[in-house]
Amino acid sequence: MVIVFFNNILIMKKTLSFGFLFTVLVFSHETVKSQTIKVGVFDVDIMVQAMPAYSVVDSLMQIFDRDSLGALQDYNMSEYQRLDSTYKADSAQVATGKKSKAMLDMVAADRQKAMLNVVYWQQIAQNRSNAKRSALSQNLYNLVIPAYKKVLARKKYALVLKPQTYEVGFPIDNIFVAVARELKLTELPQNLLFLGDDPDPVKQQTQKPPAPKPKN
Repeated sequence: MVIVFFNNILIMKKTLSFGFLFTVLVFSHETVKSQTIKVGVFDVDIMVQAMPAYSVVDSLMQIFDRDSLGALQDYNMSEYQRLDSTYKADSAQVATGKKSKAMLDMVAADRQKAMLNVVYWQQIAQNRSNAKRSALSQNLYNLVIPAYKKVLARKKYALVLKPQTYEVGFPIDNIFVAVARELKLTELPQNLLFLGDDPDPVKQQTQKPPAPKPKN
């Protein structure tokens, strides 16, 4: 019995030792991986807005917001006022039997829809504005996204963060710079230039000193 007891203790020690060693190896492996992981900072929407041609989108959006959305807002308000007046007038006629309750219910349903357009106008306008901006800038997205994918395939980033989601000083590559080079852009807004390190720094070519002239 004593021999069996000590054998069990030895087996337990071996098992614990192996488990501890395995844990250390896994931890060490994950630590090495965390030290070599490639992290970049990028945002497709911000990059599109940094494109020179995006100023055209902004100009067209100002016209759309002023003319199209402004006119639609005025129409919704006048339509609600018209239906509200009609409903009140028809209610009096229904009471005297000059109009049917069914006709009044139809006017009431239309007035309800018009009222919702007035009450939720801010949300409706925002949705329409976002859809219009997305349509106008689609060509720019068609340029930025393939360039971004090329950079990802070449640099093989394991993690890409958006601006304002990491602490200053964190070792990170500025993918905005790499995508701008891929798109042949000559400049970027200043706020995008200092988000991280240049992933493809341009190497300075050092000029060789001139060869000494032969002495006569």
